[in-house]
Amino acid sequence: MRADLAWRAARAIPRTQKLERQRAFGVLRQQYGFSEYALHDVAKGLNCAWIADHVDAVLAQTLASRAYRAVNRVCLGQARRVRFKSRGRGLSSVENKRNDTGLRFVLQPPEVGNTGYLLWQDDRLEALIDWKDPVVTYSLRHPIKYARLLVRQSSSARAQGTDAQSQRYCVQLVLEGVPYHKPKHLVGQDTVGLDLGPSTIAIVPRKGTPRLEVFCAELVPDASAIRRLQRQMDRQRRANNTANYDERGRVKKGRLSWKHSKRYLATRQRKATRERTLAAHRKTLHGRLVHEIVAVGKTILTEKISYRAWQKQFGKSVGLRAPGMFLDMLKRTVARTGGTLVEVPTRSSRLSQFCHGCGQFIPKPLSQRWHQCPCGIGPIQRDLYSAFLAAYLDPADSLPSCAQQRYAACWEGREPGLQAAYEHAVQRASVGQHLPRSFGIPRVRARLPESPR
Repeated sequence: MRADLAWRAARAIPRTQKLERQRAFGVLRQQYGFSEYALHDVAKGLNCAWIADHVDAVLAQTLASRAYRAVNRVCLGQARRVRFKSRGRGLSSVENKRNDTGLRFVLQPPEVGNTGYLLWQDDRLEALIDWKDPVVTYSLRHPIKYARLLVRQSSSARAQGTDAQSQRYCVQLVLEGVPYHKPKHLVGQDTVGLDLGPSTIAIVPRKGTPRLEVFCAELVPDASAIRRLQRQMDRQRRANNTANYDERGRVKKGRLSWKHSKRYLATRQRKATRERTLAAHRKTLHGRLVHEIVAVGKTILTEKISYRAWQKQFGKSVGLRAPGMFLDMLKRTVARTGGTLVEVPTRSSRLSQFCHGCGQFIPKPLSQRWHQCPCGIGPIQRDLYSAFLAAYLDPADSLPSCAQQRYAACWEGREPGLQAAYEHAVQRASVGQHLPRSFGIPRVRARLPESPR
């Protein structure tokens, strides 16, 4: 479809003519049968051999929808390639469309036994339900829409609840109703402005205390230990596959078959365990920060950031702190608690270049971490100032020039709090906390944990 000349003609249509572009691409999709329902018809024809004994028709439709979404992302330019599932590893999750056929979860009533089990073909898997957990108890009172079976890798085959392949199985239930809200997670009524960076975040509420934090400051990855495991895996793989390397130690070109020893698999599992532990810790820290922000304000404003551009510019450091995952968690939590999250377009607002004193946009390089204008505003740390501007924006009109009078009325009362937040960051740096250079703290370099001797 993309090789057709009509595809190039459709792409040549200006983006301002949205209806014309949609019609042109729609005709091409219909001509080549590139749609989700067309792939469902293909799944019906493929599901007639031995695979029909394991995958029913409804489950095959969900797998077809999953494949279509992956291919459609490549078609729209949102992904580079499709990640195919290997025959050895298989799928890590399967889900159904409804809970009355195929893969389904059955919950017994209290008078019968109050237990649950998963049904799939001739298999019946008993579920371990913790009825003392208030989240589980609240959730299972609601009707079940469909079930999802997940496979999670464990650290060892001797871990509790794992099989011989060190895998643990769990069931996710998609239910009807409103999610459970824990009493300890409060919901504030203030308006909060955020300024997100690759590894930093500035939080400025209208009435609360401003903060300048590092994403996941408690997250300290043991890079040296992971690097040692990587070198050990490389040595073990070379020792088991000497024919796959040339005389200079480089991997030969072409299709190669690799042999993995038991020691190599054990080393790879230890490395994967360290990475899973790091990811779980990062997710916990993000969740804690999200609830702290929601406890302050119900309306949150931030600039819309291109995290793909950050990954190209900063590399793996963005993946370590994962600001995109934090924003996704914040969106879900705000929507669940009835709040509002507004993403202001960066190109039109340009908060880091705007001065509320003179109302002008002053171009600044990324290396300049302080806002200081000849009109008398500043010096103030750039991230804190951008978050302050975001906190007083009007969600209906996100241009900072429209809120200039509001800035002038609130600046004198908020400037001491912004300076105090920066001074608090300076104190943390003086006692040895590792802070990035983007904070603009003098004589503080990008510190790294000292290597053990």
